[in-house]
Amino acid sequence: MTLDTTLDMTLIALISARNIGAMATIKCDGRPQLSTVNFTFDPATKLARISVADRGAKVRNLRRDPRASIFVGSPDGWTYAVLEGTVELSPVALATDDETVEELVAVFRAIRGEDHPDWDGYRATMVVERRLVARLRVENVYGLDRPQYASM
Repeated sequence: MTLDTTLDMTLIALISARNIGAMATIKCDGRPQLSTVNFTFDPATKLARISVADRGAKVRNLRRDPRASIFVGSPDGWTYAVLEGTVELSPVALATDDETVEELVAVFRAIRGEDHPDWDGYRATMVVERRLVARLRVENVYGLDRPQYASM
């Protein structure tokens, strides 16, 4: 499935302007598990990327069921967008110079828009924390692009 190019681009603009949202995965009992995440989204590739810890609930849930969503709210809370799709997990970071750590560095830079003050320490932490990248391939976007009361 591809991202609908006829979507209201204000939803894509909202998502692209923010780097924090709530990620929902599916627990083994079928209920949603939500957590706040920093993410980066590239509309051209329809890919959202999130740094996650191998020991976390999100990763356990995604290994069992790769479907996920990221909710992104506007600063005033009245508009929102949701990215829905399927997640592919990178390998766990095992060495400070492996491909996963390189991708985690790229995710950090995309989210923060700057370099880390201690890349060696950052890289070592990614390995110690057994970090990996959750890559959400966006299949659908929906939301509210303006407050409902605005049309009244």
